[in-house]
Amino acid sequence: MIKTRRITYKLKPKRSAVQTLHWARKMHADVYNAALSHRKTQYKRFGVSISYFDQQNSLPSFKEELWEYKQLGFHTLQASFKRVDFAFQRFFKGLAKYPKFKTKRKYRGWTYPDSAGWKAYTEGNNGYLELKDLGLTIQMRGKARTWGKPTTCTIIWDSRDWYASITVKCDPVRETGKGVIGLDFGSKTAIATSDGEFIETPRFQAKAAKQEKSLSKGLRRKWKPEKGKTKAFRRWKKLQRQIRQVKRKVANQRHNWSHQVAAEIVSSNSLVATEKLNLKGMTKKGNGKRNKQKTGLNRNLLDVGIGMTKDSLKYKVEKAGGIYTEVPTQKVKPTQRCHQCWELTKKTLSDRVHDCQHCRCQEDRDINAAKVMIKYARGQELSSSDGEPLSSTSCGSMAQLGAKKRQKPQAQR
Repeated sequence: MIKTRRITYKLKPKRSAVQTLHWARKMHADVYNAALSHRKTQYKRFGVSISYFDQQNSLPSFKEELWEYKQLGFHTLQASFKRVDFAFQRFFKGLAKYPKFKTKRKYRGWTYPDSAGWKAYTEGNNGYLELKDLGLTIQMRGKARTWGKPTTCTIIWDSRDWYASITVKCDPVRETGKGVIGLDFGSKTAIATSDGEFIETPRFQAKAAKQEKSLSKGLRRKWKPEKGKTKAFRRWKKLQRQIRQVKRKVANQRHNWSHQVAAEIVSSNSLVATEKLNLKGMTKKGNGKRNKQKTGLNRNLLDVGIGMTKDSLKYKVEKAGGIYTEVPTQKVKPTQRCHQCWELTKKTLSDRVHDCQHCRCQEDRDINAAKVMIKYARGQELSSSDGEPLSSTSCGSMAQLGAKKRQKPQAQR
């Protein structure tokens, strides 16, 4: 079955190529801000709503007036316009705040929506990337699990290194076992399984907290720059760079850990059941006397990377042809329910052992919850819709926009 998969390669550009890449990134940042300003101005002053197609059709005259944009391909500029349209669509759907202007320093990159402006010389393991509009050929480092036909390419700058995120059409293959497993996520123990095993919390953030606190203390002793008044001193920049390196290392460790745990679980289980969690609500800022306790709990929950691990589990299971399901927490109440008699026994957060009042079953609280989830998942009729990939919005892709553009307009009556 042909599917779309994304593969990220690390780029190794030469010094001259780095300058060109930064120039292109800043040019696309200007295009993004110009498209956003165009929409805001037209609506506030004249009450006119500007669509993606209106801005796309203005590209030829735009490039004629601003000759410095002639080097950039039409499709990459269209993709930058699409980013603005995507941001407004998310705002109208209530999924994000009103779009804001982006600084050139924080703008991350641009996209080649088709194969016209770029080409990847690789079979999945390392290789070279050619950016035709910029006249660059850059070495890539990385390895794809499954390679196929390249479709799009996004160039990303993460304030330190350059990356190429390439989507390919391929037939992914991942081996899995015939086992079934239920998973209960937490802060004290990262994952408790229905098999009676515990996966401990890695605590990458806690281990790096002392070093980050020491660097932040040194940063507070340096003269802080002010916009339009004083520039940043060399030592202040050095400490900022060191703090960013510590945070980046923690993020990379957490990302690597979540993927390794997910791969190990999927390698022997084709049915994975876990609970549906409102992570945004769980890690919400506390109000009251116990703000410090709530802050510490939020830090521990985020350090586990629950959302990242669940996403990894979902797409890896589906890639292997298995089933991933999330049990409705408010309906099933896995923490309070007994996995043997299915009766409810109320517990507080301090009660770490499940002691059923009805059948006298005793089990660890988290393991009992994991067993409840897998029992519920086995008893449910899993529809084919459960296996669909994650989709945060339905705003449309570049391909869908192309199909919409090719439709003939209906005659007005």
